[in-house]
Order: sequence, then C-alpha cells, then structure tokens
Amino acid sequence: MSRHGIFGRAGMVAAALLVSGSVYAADAVKVGLILPMTGPFASTGRQVETAAKAYMATHGDEVAGKQIELIVKDDGGVPDQTKRIAQELVVNEGVNVIAGFGLTPLAFSTAPIATQAKVPMVVMSAGTSSITEKSPFIVRTSFTLAQSTVPLAKWAAKNDIKTVVTVVADYAPGIDGETSFKKQFEQDGGKVVESIRVPVANPDFAPFLQRVRDAKPDAVFVFVPSGVGSAFMKQFNERGLAEAGIQLIGTGDVTDDDILNDMGEVAKGVITTHIYSAAHDSAENEAFKKAFKEAGGDRPNFMAVGGWDGMALIYQALEKTGGDTDGTVLVEAMKGMEWESPRGPISIDPETRDIIQNVYYREVKEVDGELYNVEFGAEEAVKDPVKAGQ
Repeated sequence: MSRHGIFGRAGMVAAALLVSGSVYAADAVKVGLILPMTGPFASTGRQVETAAKAYMATHGDEVAGKQIELIVKDDGGVPDQTKRIAQELVVNEGVNVIAGFGLTPLAFSTAPIATQAKVPMVVMSAGTSSITEKSPFIVRTSFTLAQSTVPLAKWAAKNDIKTVVTVVADYAPGIDGETSFKKQFEQDGGKVVESIRVPVANPDFAPFLQRVRDAKPDAVFVFVPSGVGSAFMKQFNERGLAEAGIQLIGTGDVTDDDILNDMGEVAKGVITTHIYSAAHDSAENEAFKKAFKEAGGDRPNFMAVGGWDGMALIYQALEKTGGDTDGTVLVEAMKGMEWESPRGPISIDPETRDIIQNVYYREVKEVDGELYNVEFGAEEAVKDPVKAGQ
C-alpha cells in the first residue's frame, strides 16, 4: 500500500471512530507506545517502557470503566520506522493514543498521522521546542532543551565563568540548546567563543575536544543525547581538559542517571541542570523508584519520569472525560492539568500543550558509594523559554 493510501485509510478510520463513538475502544483504551528498544538509543526505550509498565502496575489497568492496553513497538530510532508503526497502530490496531518518541526526528515523522487521525500523541522523551507545534494533538510530558539550558547559562554567568565553548549534537534539540545557552549567557555578560556541533550517532569526540582545549575557555557547555554521556566524559578525561582548567557543564543528559555510575571519578563535580534526578527528595520519587525496580528496572532517569508522567496524563484525562476516547476531547482534557510528579510539581500549559516544571541545579557527588546528581537549587515552574520568547 502506498503512503498516501495508508494516510487515507488512517483518516477514514479516524472518521469512523468519531462517528461511532470508538468502534475499537468500547471496553478498552489502547495506548501505542513507540520507542527505540534496539539500536544506539535503546536505553531510552528501556527506561520509558519500564516506567510506563510500573505506572500501570501501581495504578491498575482500568480507568473510568475502561481497560488500558499498552502496545509496545520498537522503531529502532529510525523515523521512517516510527511513522510506519504509527500508521499501523492507528489503522490496524485502532489505538486511542500514541506515545513515546525517543528522539525529535521520530516525533516529527509521526505528527501528521496524529493530526489526520485525530489521535492524541503524548511525547514522553523528545526535547525540541517546536514539537508541540507540529500537531494540535501533541502533548508533552518530557522537557525542552531550552528549559534545561537557560537556567544553566544564568548559573554560569553568576559563577565566574566568562568564556564558554558549546558542544552539541547536530540535530534540532542540540541546536535549541546551543541557541538558548548563547543567548542567555551573552545577555548576562559572558561570551561564547566557539560553537561546535558533533554527529548524533556514535560520534568520536576527540577532535572536537581538541578544538575546545585549543580555545582555552573557562568552561565547555555540552548537550548529547541520553546514553552518550559516558563516551563524552571518557574522552573529556583522556584529552586532559579538566587538568587544563576547563570546567564541564551541561544539561542532565550528559550525567544521565542510567549510566552515571559507569563514568567513575571524572564525573564528580560536574554541574548540570535538568528536570529530574534519582536523588530528588520526595515521597513521590521514593514511590516511583520502588515501582520502577519492581517492574524490572534499576535506577530511573529523566526519560523514565517522562514515561511515568505520560501515563499519568493519559489516566487523568480519561478520568476527566469519563472514559470518552474521542481524540479532541482527550486533548482538551489534558490542557491545564497539574499534578505532583516524582520530579516535583508539573502542569500542562493550556496554550502550548507543553510541560511546565521545575528545573534543578545539580552536582555529581558520591552518595552511599554511588554517584548521583545531587540537587542544590531550582528554577520553579519553568515554561519552554522558546515559546515564551526568552
């Protein structure tokens, strides 16, 4: 079948659902969870899947009289695969919600399907600001890179860092991070002396780090996707940047909780800003970590909390609609929702359908023999700075 044929069929299915009051979901609500379960970003998929299943194990699989069915599909981190799977889930499986999306290109590829089929699309992982603008059916429970980056730029300017080289993965979130950091840091009196972009998948950081060392900045600001931070940290150490007096700062992706313990001594003292740490001190987080382990996980990271909160959003929306699975009705119910997450208080901006949340300042420290991102401050109720015009 041609792509246009599938799109057309998806549209017909969506229309049929609207007319019939959901043929597929009379007694069940199907959530299609599309994640990179294999390939270089498999850690993201594993974290989100485990958290989603942990949420269901904790809160039950029935909401407003409807049985929740989770259908997990592996896209391998390939946008064409994500799109094909989303089409099949909508057309053949009759899913009521699609969710997951481990990377921005995967979310971008699927947005037109959500729009045409009028199916809510809950982005649990991807972080480019513009994602929610790609479809009126997209709602996000992850974060945007600018949310994490702007507070870090403010911190750097206040803490005697005058010059910075930025090193970011060369795709949309990295460019968001680079742009947001430079704008805020230079607004606060600092100077970005060089901006370096590196390949997204399997990069060799050595030549780029040599450029950083040659530039002799006070600090290097880093964004790389979840799971890649250990490779960066290893080469940062091997290239002797710390010995050269260059401080490493970055978004929390670099010191990802999932791989932090593997980084060793070199990670200690690294300052990051992000939306979640496994060390976050709250009853909600303790319950989350317990449920995550019982579901087969080890230490949850920021991707996991996006999966947990994505399921919370779906459950709460269904409660609010009394089990009505009409896509437009569900998305309207999601707008403005607020609750206490394992990461702290969060809400869905009714204007942008993006998440509003605290962003925490953290330092890597050893706690009880393990490395953690230990929080030492926060910016509260942060909206996406790009959409807020900051």
